[in-house]
Amino acid sequence: MLRRAGIIGDIHCEVVRLKRVLEHFHSVGVDTVLAVGDIADGPGDLTEACSLLRAEGALVVAGNHDRWLLAGEMRDLPDATRLDALTPEAHRFLSALPKTRLLESGRGSVLLCHGLGDDDMASVRPDDTCEALLANAAFVKLLKSRPARFVINGHSHRPMLRTIDGLTILNAGTLHPMHRPICSIADFDKGEVQLYDLRGSGVSIAECWSFERGSRPTQTLAE
Repeated sequence: MLRRAGIIGDIHCEVVRLKRVLEHFHSVGVDTVLAVGDIADGPGDLTEACSLLRAEGALVVAGNHDRWLLAGEMRDLPDATRLDALTPEAHRFLSALPKTRLLESGRGSVLLCHGLGDDDMASVRPDDTCEALLANAAFVKLLKSRPARFVINGHSHRPMLRTIDGLTILNAGTLHPMHRPICSIADFDKGEVQLYDLRGSGVSIAECWSFERGSRPTQTLAE
């Protein structure tokens, strides 16, 4: 049962920031750590990142970069992780990651995924219009199937909390320094999400979103 969950966006081998985030979660108190995948492909040490997540007992799902790594695909990407650089333990950790996890909270079920459900390349962005949403097959599929009340995901590297037709999507952002590196804590008892800025060498409060208001107004696709 999720109550106060520490949430980590796309990691991309950012081990220094990952350590800082986990230390922050310990200092402020969370009951669960969630990670939305894309642990692979970055300048840092993927094996160490996997070890940190495993030692933390984090609930993690696989991202498209993790999938590409294990399949030997897209290895010409900048900072692509070499498969032969993985230890057997890290390889087993990544290979065992599911695409989705269905969790429970006092406010309803929570689907943890990288993209949207089983589609690790799909996303909803903060500025998507109704037309864009209706053309998003993975999003429409989630709306129809309603596996959960909440979706916690990543992939776009764009943090948001947005409710559309009763489905609340929390994008966890990323640790990658080329974007806005953040982490967050979702408090399901209070009904709010606290964002923390990871730019520089510290962790500072960035903003707070309520489940009711989100980072943008609640909407229906008829709007």
